[in-house]
Amino acid sequence: MSEDDNGPRRPSARAKVAPKRARAARPASARARPTSPAGERVTAGDPPAQLGQGDEVAVASDADGAVVITGLCGRMGRLLTRRLHRTGPVVGIDRRPFPGKPEDVVHHRFELRRRKARDVFRAGGIKAVVHLGTMHNLRESDKAHHSFNVVGFQKLLSYLSQYRVPKLVVLSSATLYGPSPDNPQFLTEDAPLLGAQEFSQIRDLVEVDMLAQSFFWKHPDVETVILRPCHILGRTRNAPSNYARMDRPITVMGFDPMMQVIHERDVIEAIALALGPGVRGVYNIRGPGEVSVSRMVRMLGKTPAPIPGPLLKGVLSRLWSYRAGGFPTPELDHLRYICMVDDKRAREELQFEPRYTMSETLRAVYSER
Repeated sequence: MSEDDNGPRRPSARAKVAPKRARAARPASARARPTSPAGERVTAGDPPAQLGQGDEVAVASDADGAVVITGLCGRMGRLLTRRLHRTGPVVGIDRRPFPGKPEDVVHHRFELRRRKARDVFRAGGIKAVVHLGTMHNLRESDKAHHSFNVVGFQKLLSYLSQYRVPKLVVLSSATLYGPSPDNPQFLTEDAPLLGAQEFSQIRDLVEVDMLAQSFFWKHPDVETVILRPCHILGRTRNAPSNYARMDRPITVMGFDPMMQVIHERDVIEAIALALGPGVRGVYNIRGPGEVSVSRMVRMLGKTPAPIPGPLLKGVLSRLWSYRAGGFPTPELDHLRYICMVDDKRAREELQFEPRYTMSETLRAVYSER
């Protein structure tokens, strides 16, 4: 199934840049390309460095408005962009480059923490925001994580409130519930987020989820959706996919917990459903079912490497500290205890059903597209 088979192409969103004094005498719908203070033509693809100091960034939109995607250039952002851009205008905010970006997608290469991000929202014409712009690199400092994830998200929420954006979709994670021997078989959306108790490096992600929940209650005029998918598998460079790509996946001797995984493209479909009118709330997103760690390894055609827990913890810790391994030590608990979710609410209210089988989901870690 092609990720671009989403119907006919509609008019694209264009980034328009004009000096503040010129905007008052010029209608927002003007089609002529603006010029910079130096008289040079400015296009949607120009980097922020080419904009004048007093310029604004405006986004023209069709009657439905544009979808703004933060974290546009990550794996999930690129997949979502290709899913949405043929049915409406898409605007992205991400400091990274986007090789092969569709021509009708506007890409602003700056962070949410930059003041220029405000101008995107001040221009209006935005019908929804999908927040994918979180830092997951656990080798970065706690300070860098808090600044990028929490401070950046707080600024985004202030823009949504101030400029009356009607929809917010936040991609969180079911792993924030935390694996534990005390967990029930399936966790509902009301379960506390305890993942940071044993995994302090993700406390900023828990805080982002909590901020989104608070925003949900404080701003009932905004349709806020929080999605918590189980372990995402695909070309994305996350811990579950890295684990599945190991030549001999490690297991903890004496433990074989059940696990839930989901194809990255099924997550994209869940986001698309969450953008529908009237959808709001917190939703656990589950894949094609449950599978034990040992069976998952066998389905990948591999032989597990069982290691005693205390020894494995020490080995992983040293490998991580020497940058010789890509599997952080706290993730070890996912190989010992369950952290599975009940997705009844998503199935009933979002009408979400995963399209990919367990075998297809596992093979997604070797996908070429």
